[in-house]
Amino acid sequence: MGPFALMADVDVRTVNRWANGEVSPPDAAERRIRAAYQVFRLLEACEAEPTIRAWFIGMNPQLDDLSPAEVIASDQYREAMSAARAFTSSG
Repeated sequence: MGPFALMADVDVRTVNRWANGEVSPPDAAERRIRAAYQVFRLLEACEAEPTIRAWFIGMNPQLDDLSPAEVIASDQYREAMSAARAFTSSG
């Protein structure tokens, strides 16, 4: 399962349908995707895309060893953003 599918609590095929404009995501999934995008934009300012991808799916000590994707899936957007800020300030 890809990180966006995990965060939105759907399968990858559903995410692809959203991306292709076939259907719109439900409100809760859209909030999670928007939060992930904001975190991505913050990280993008100082990290390469492969590093960002690894950051989203890797265990994070700032998040009690959950991945940022799992935290966003649990609607803990502020915690994910705080972890991203800590990551960018430590590099």
